[in-house]
Formats: sequence, structure tokens, C-alpha cells
Amino acid sequence: MAFALTGKFRGTRRRVHKLSQGIDSIGEQALFFWRALVWGPRAVIHYRKETIRLIAEISMGTGALAVIGGTVIIVAFLTLFSGAVIAVQGFSSLGNIGVEALTGFFSAFINVRIAAPVIAGIGLAATIGAGSTAQLGAMRVSEEIDALEVMAIPSIPYLVSTRVMAGMIAIIPLYSLAVVASFIASRFATVVINGQSPGVYDHYFSTFLIPTDILWSFAQAIVMGVAVMLIHTYYGYNASGGPVGVGVAVGNAVRTSLIAVVTVTLLISLAVYGGSGNFNLSG
Repeated sequence: MAFALTGKFRGTRRRVHKLSQGIDSIGEQALFFWRALVWGPRAVIHYRKETIRLIAEISMGTGALAVIGGTVIIVAFLTLFSGAVIAVQGFSSLGNIGVEALTGFFSAFINVRIAAPVIAGIGLAATIGAGSTAQLGAMRVSEEIDALEVMAIPSIPYLVSTRVMAGMIAIIPLYSLAVVASFIASRFATVVINGQSPGVYDHYFSTFLIPTDILWSFAQAIVMGVAVMLIHTYYGYNASGGPVGVGVAVGNAVRTSLIAVVTVTLLISLAVYGGSGNFNLSG
């Protein structure tokens, strides 16, 4: 450190400066996230109309997105096709060893614990998250956020906390639809396309579908929704550099939120299921 501050060793000085900036950025993000979460209850109470408007906007979308049903339809179609792919691949792979009857188990296990949460998180990041970043970024570069502060309206509760709370509330029905869509698609692909007996599929599906897994899956979806909204609102709130800067902020936010979605899935899976998987295949 002393060498880096003497004017010599420019490479070392640059590395130390970058490291210092990285640590400062982590601290700024942590403080921003904390303030957004702490102000959450006040946002729901004092800005009720704005929160309700954002819930409707997040669920059904606005403008051209509302024509196709908004985030509801996008997430439903993503999980619908992912559930069908899981069923097709599971039936084919298990059929190679003569146990294609276990496709129902495969669907109940993969859809709830991995596929539905991850696909729903990706859909949220690509729709709700990116839209929030673009909105807040446009407000920042056009100085609308500064105007709110001048009018004594706290910008973080009004703009950030309301979006975080709206995302946390809207994710529950959205994810419910996503899980149901994945189940329907898996059963359709297995029974109708691959021709497996409905009774066999339903037997193994209901046997290995653990109710607590669904509850943990919803908890995972809520955590992912909060993480996605926090990340995207941070990048949008701190955007700079005009329209180009807003585009850069959206790209950075999407990349970061995708990493957060996979990380949350990994950590919750390790914490809840560990290495055993919390199921028994033996009778």
C-alpha cells in the first residue's frame, strides 16, 4: 500500500484503486438495499395507491406488453415449455434404463426444486426488473428524482421501496401460475405425447411431490423476487450518462440479477435439502 501511494508502481496503484472502488461499491449497494427494505412498510402505508399501481403494472404490464398479458403470460409460457422439456427428456432418459414410469417423480422433483424457480426468476429479471431499471434510469437522467427530493418527497421510499414491495406481493400469484403451468405441461407431454398411462404418472407424481417442497419453492421465489427488484432498482436509481447510461445500467442489472437468481437457488437448495435430497426411492 505504501508503494502504491508514493507515485511509483503505477500498475499496483491502479489495482489498489480498483479494489478500493469495488469495496466502496459493495458498501453503497448494501446501504441502498438496507434503506429500501427498511422503508418498505412505510411505502405500503403512505404510498398505497402507487404500490397498487405498480402491482398491476408488474403483473399485467403497460403499453405493448399489456397486449399479450404482461409478465403473467411471459412467465407462464416460460415455465410451460420448460416443464414440457423436462417431461420429454425425463421420459426418454429414464426409458433407456427401463424405468420411464418414474417420469412423474422426475417432474415433481425437478419442477418444484429447480426448474420453476429458476425460470420464473429469469422471467422476472427480463421483464419486471429490466422495466424498473429503465424507468428509474430515465427518471434519473431527466432529473425527475432530483425534483422529487426538492419537493420533500423521499425518493427511495416512493420509487424504490414501493417497487420492491410490489414485486414481493406480485410474485406470489405469478409463481403460483408458473408452478401450475409446469405441472400441466409435464403431464401433457408424458401422457398425451409419450403415451404413458395417466394412472402411472399420477401415482409417482403424487407420491414424490412433498408439500413442504412447494412451500420452500414459494419462499425461494419470494427471495428471488426481492433480490431481483433490489438489484434492478439500484442500477436504475444510480444510472448516469444519458440514454446510453440507462442502457448500460439495464444490461448490468440483468447480468447481476441472473447471477443472484442462480445463487439464491443454490444456497436455498443446500440449506433446505443438503446432500440427501430429502426423499427416499426405496420402498
